[in-house]
Amino acid sequence: MKNKNKYTYEVREEKGDLNHDGKMDRVTVKMDTVDETRPLRLQIFLSQPNGKLTLTVSSDKIIEPQYPAEKQGEFNGYQIPNFFIEEGILKMWSEIKGGNITYHFKYKRGNFELIYVDKLTYDAPQGYIDENTIFTETKFDLITGTRTESDEKLGSTRPLAVRKKRVLVGPLPKIQDVKFSDKDLY
Repeated sequence: MKNKNKYTYEVREEKGDLNHDGKMDRVTVKMDTVDETRPLRLQIFLSQPNGKLTLTVSSDKIIEPQYPAEKQGEFNGYQIPNFFIEEGILKMWSEIKGGNITYHFKYKRGNFELIYVDKLTYDAPQGYIDENTIFTETKFDLITGTRTESDEKLGSTRPLAVRKKRVLVGPLPKIQDVKFSDKDLY
């Protein structure tokens, strides 16, 4: 018989009020240390009126395994994402190729919905950051559908370019449906 819960090593924990009931909720990231790809599981536990925490969401898709199968045993190159709870919003900060991305999830109607994405990438063709490096910040408000990209150089006082467009997303993605590869969508 296969052991169902191999996610035994807790890597991250964050506490805060996610469902606006005044009680502490808990977010954990656990690693399966038996599986050679080292997959990670995000779990969100919400406080109940009786004071107990109840598992509300569990996802094995949102965080990339440390040693993805497609990399044949090679490390994915990124640290495990950090989670923050600010004013009832669950934020997941992840490293990505050439930058980082922060997803903002809000608890609504029994689900954690993706409401905002903030992504910062840089273009350093020579392999290091210098005065010619272009930084692109993408801010995407999924509720209003406003997606803004700004390009800047280090130390510049105003952006080189700003691109704004409307991208309507409906329904809003639920946290359990977001995959680590979705970073390319935003």
